[in-house]
Amino acid sequence: MPFAAHAQKFPDRPVRLVVTYPAGGSSDLMARIMGQKLSELWGQPVVIESKPGAAGSIGMEYTARQTADGYTFVVGNLGPVAVNPLISKVPYHMDKDFIPVALTATGPNILVVPANSPYRNLNDILAAARAKPGAVSFGTSGPGSMAHLGGEMIMRQAKIKMNGINYKGGGQAVNDLLAGHIDMMVADALPVSQHIKVNKLRPIAITSGERSKNFPDVPTFAEAGLAGIVAENWWGVFVPAGTPKAIVDSYHSALVKVMADPDLKAKFADLGVDARASSQEEFKSFLAAEIAKYSKLVSDNNIKGE
Repeated sequence: MPFAAHAQKFPDRPVRLVVTYPAGGSSDLMARIMGQKLSELWGQPVVIESKPGAAGSIGMEYTARQTADGYTFVVGNLGPVAVNPLISKVPYHMDKDFIPVALTATGPNILVVPANSPYRNLNDILAAARAKPGAVSFGTSGPGSMAHLGGEMIMRQAKIKMNGINYKGGGQAVNDLLAGHIDMMVADALPVSQHIKVNKLRPIAITSGERSKNFPDVPTFAEAGLAGIVAENWWGVFVPAGTPKAIVDSYHSALVKVMADPDLKAKFADLGVDARASSQEEFKSFLAAEIAKYSKLVSDNNIKGE
């Protein structure tokens, strides 16, 4: 079995890990932590390749075009994997171009406003939006991002109209939020948690079904007065379609080991996410459910990409 023999030696040279979002964001920082642990396990360098743009689609397309030999993999997440293909014509097909290996992290999003905002709670925001439709603005990290979908979910559930402002990345949106150029944002925990700690941003509600152990004082949306807003960010590992099964299996066993590493789990928790390593079948079922969920949201609200 040539593939089996190859997998036993895999990897025998550096491996490339593609990151689909800009440096310094959640995806990038998680990839670097994971890459370091995999490098230690494999005894080979894991080289980060940053391919940001088009709400994550550029990195996914780049990965799809690489040789299916296991030496290139990507950390994909909700936007480019499940949502972008629903709202835009993307140059890849998730079913045909990729093999899902494992779900590796999940984390809630937090609705935040500047510390000097007149909005003290969720009801204040909803009241302002009802009084003047379109006057309340929310930042997004691009069409199809969780920040975008979070805003759309709030509008749908509360039957209000707000003004979505798209940025190339979450970091840029957070900067404008801090400067008071936008009113609010449904953000990853990572880029806002440091600002929450020093009272530059005020957390309003969290998108998980239960309160987060990382943010125990922040109410869920249901607790804050708006049921039906449950939407977590997630990240998972994909390899190009055609990668030999023995190598995919080797990847999965490596991920099971490194994602259980106490140091990695602690570092992921510091980013506001939970490390995990699902089975391939669990990941496939999870993806199908996520695509069905967001397909309905996109359809019901006529959401389109740029």
